[in-house]
Amino acid sequence: MQTHFSLAQLADSDTAVANDILRSCVHCGFCTATCPTYVLLGDELDSPRGRIYMMKQMFEEAAPATEEVVTHIDRCLSCLSCMTTCPSGVHYQHLVDQGRKHIEETYRRPAMDRMIRWGLAMTIPYPSRFRLVMTAAMLVRPFAPLLPKRVRTMLALAPRRLAKRSPVDRPQAIAAEGPRRKRVALLNGCAQTVLAPQINEATVRLLTRLGVEVVVTNGAGCCGSLVHHLGKVDQSHAQAKANIDAWSREIGNGGLDALIINTSGCGTQVKDYGFMFRDDPDYAAKAARISELARDVTEFVAELDIELSTFDGAVDLPVTYHSACSMQHGQGLRRQPRDLLSAAGFEVSEPAEGHLCCGSAGTYNILQSELADQLRDRKVASIAATAPAVVATGNIGCMAQLADALDTPIVHTVELLDWATGGPKPSGLG
Repeated sequence: MQTHFSLAQLADSDTAVANDILRSCVHCGFCTATCPTYVLLGDELDSPRGRIYMMKQMFEEAAPATEEVVTHIDRCLSCLSCMTTCPSGVHYQHLVDQGRKHIEETYRRPAMDRMIRWGLAMTIPYPSRFRLVMTAAMLVRPFAPLLPKRVRTMLALAPRRLAKRSPVDRPQAIAAEGPRRKRVALLNGCAQTVLAPQINEATVRLLTRLGVEVVVTNGAGCCGSLVHHLGKVDQSHAQAKANIDAWSREIGNGGLDALIINTSGCGTQVKDYGFMFRDDPDYAAKAARISELARDVTEFVAELDIELSTFDGAVDLPVTYHSACSMQHGQGLRRQPRDLLSAAGFEVSEPAEGHLCCGSAGTYNILQSELADQLRDRKVASIAATAPAVVATGNIGCMAQLADALDTPIVHTVELLDWATGGPKPSGLG
């Protein structure tokens, strides 16, 4: 694709990156076949190629975002399926992130939209605040029919009950069982610690059982992905810096073999820290080191090369594996989770159209609920066709999106691996 940036514009690092990405696009249109919004709507402007054209014009003209541009960029899930499909290696992730930043800086949204986005950014990344909001949502749910549609949508995603705070999520070092093979830090996350603390507990049990010391680092918190995808770059960078500082201290104190992440959306973000801070002289090297250490929990367990079938807890159960977009497209991890489940004794299937998003996509199911519901129903139908006893996935967002619509329970992949290697039966299985 030909671009027309001035030399002054190209002196800006973000613009130079955008220019390189735009020039790598050859207009082939392969991305349209795997873009969820194009599949649903059939509108070129709701395809990656269409959005790329709009962002190109907006960046070249240094123009404020228009309502049309905002509408179609907002509809993008950032599922990154287009990046998996693209034969030219167009890095759409970095381009659309820059587009969202530009929108946040130049476009004034309607008051209700601004309020909802502010509320999401100020609550979900902070576990104590988020717990209070979820408690309030459970109390208000009986009155949902009386409330505006967008509020009803948010209430529908709230859990029926909240688990207690997990002791695993406090800063600490948890010793390995037997001889120590590795030492890792665990990103315990933000929303996940409120909605599903059992995921971190299963992760710790599995890793320590496999001879890994697990450290929950003081000062680490939200990865920054939620606000990053809302275009709030200053907030996302502040959250990322807090994590980089905390984990860098841990590297200096006792060394780390890996940084373990069990929410695939967070993993995609942390693995991008090196790019985010590429021009920051104080953080570039540290951020790159953190990105190099980042591993999804299944990616790390696969690297340990331990024969899971030797454990007594292996079970013979039909499992449908739903690969989160941030896992398969964002991190390029397609084989490891499925292979580990098979090695642990499960009968593993995958749904048709496994490349299409379920509609969760961070806050997408709140901000674009109608499209998210269509994608959810399509995903549920494809999962049901595999006749699973349980559905496994590696992302809390997918679990929340699909749970009430599925006829079978959905649990985190690591909960099944923990169970198969001697841990308790996942609570979601009853």
